[in-house]
Amino acid sequence: MRKFEKISFEQFKKDVRDDLALYNDLITPKRSTKYSAGYDFVLIDDIKIEPNEVVKIPTGIKVCMNNDEVLFIMVRSSIGFKQNVRITNQVVVTDSDYYNNHTNEGHLYISLQNHSLETKMFKKGEKFVQGVFTKYLTTDDEEEIENERIGGIGSTNKEETKWKKNIIYQQL
Repeated sequence: MRKFEKISFEQFKKDVRDDLALYNDLITPKRSTKYSAGYDFVLIDDIKIEPNEVVKIPTGIKVCMNNDEVLFIMVRSSIGFKQNVRITNQVVVTDSDYYNNHTNEGHLYISLQNHSLETKMFKKGEKFVQGVFTKYLTTDDEEEIENERIGGIGSTNKEETKWKKNIIYQQL
């Protein structure tokens, strides 16, 4: 099943703030036209980004998808091309196992950087990034991978999750 969902209110209180009205206002990403590939994410609050500043923006959204799919999130052209504001890692790669894993509900954050010389203001409800689903392929000769994601952003780069198999051997 492929779908966007709000994170739980408990997670929202931890990640954003204890504001039920704001939580209830969350809008799941939607396509703007019937042939749009991208699902538009909207800002949950007003943001201000100073020149060269990087801001981490909570979306209040998580995504469920099939195991052979990925969600790529890219800045919308109205933000990148017209405003000179970019996603700091250029494209967000969201794997299917980011959703509801052991220690992370799967809250999607977006990190934007203002590359212009002017302060940029964006309003709550404004579309700012878009997500595109696609299937991916793996190599035919890949060894079986037994590691599982147990955290959030960057968790597969941590020693304890990246080499789970080796840790088990070290504990014996």
